[in-house]
Amino acid sequence: MIWGAVLGTLPDLDVFLPYGGDVEAFTYHRGFSHSLLVHLFISPLIMGVLLTIHKDTSRFKKRWFWLVFLCLSTHAVLDSFTVYGTQLLWPITDYPFAISNMFIIDPLVTIPLLVGVVMALLQQTQHKTKSRANAFGLLVSCVYVGWSLIGKLIVDNNVESALTEQGIQPKHYMSTPAPFTTLLWRIVVVAEDNYYEIYTSVFDSVDDVSIDAYPTTPELLTPVQSEWGIQRLQWFTKGLYSVRLRDDDIILSDLRMGVECAYVFNFKVAKKTESEIEVGSFEKFSERPKLSGVYDIWQRIWDPSISLAPQTDQHPTC
Repeated sequence: MIWGAVLGTLPDLDVFLPYGGDVEAFTYHRGFSHSLLVHLFISPLIMGVLLTIHKDTSRFKKRWFWLVFLCLSTHAVLDSFTVYGTQLLWPITDYPFAISNMFIIDPLVTIPLLVGVVMALLQQTQHKTKSRANAFGLLVSCVYVGWSLIGKLIVDNNVESALTEQGIQPKHYMSTPAPFTTLLWRIVVVAEDNYYEIYTSVFDSVDDVSIDAYPTTPELLTPVQSEWGIQRLQWFTKGLYSVRLRDDDIILSDLRMGVECAYVFNFKVAKKTESEIEVGSFEKFSERPKLSGVYDIWQRIWDPSISLAPQTDQHPTC
């Protein structure tokens, strides 16, 4: 069980690598350490180390291999269910896969698995009971993940109809669950001069879909468009970013993670002077949402009249 915990954590240790800058750290995370091909290659090596430590378990070589490979690979696959982006097939491709059908923390995925772990730790519990508890926990988690894909399909169909009714032509589109649930979804649509933050529940009709528009000024990046950092961010966000001027700084915000006025990943990509636009520091900063909004998220699942948009006095300066 300890080795399982170590192996389950191992892919995320890439956050300690010296990438050389905020953009590099942001876009190279979940790279080679999350590649299924790397996991397949490194699993026999780790298995060999474990067999050296536990020499009396050499007859369980195949089980050790599957323990190592599944701990590593299921970590990466679960990460690809979130919106961040996971390079599952590095080095064949560095494309960041993101199915975005799960929020990064969801109790209904974790708790059933945790119950199985706790049951396995109980010395007085029979082996058959432990096995059943783990099998049941895996089944519940997998069914829940499967349901999230159905919920995503329902929501995407409703939002597509709502956008058509309002004459909005999406250039880039993304849907992802709201925090801690798969009943309410947050959608981001990027058009020409606006982007849209949309909230809708799996219980909503097309008319209940909440669409709020916000301005973006991507033309501010034109003088510095050739910069690697800007191109890298545009690629990694899959076009789901906004550009705004704050004081003298030109900010590029990843619209996929966070909420309006509280985006997790923002970068100072350029600076506006009196005569021109210069390359910025690419410093990263975060804008954290208020925890008081969690109750509103729960209420919005059942009541489409509740607005999750920021108050007018919060925008555009937030």
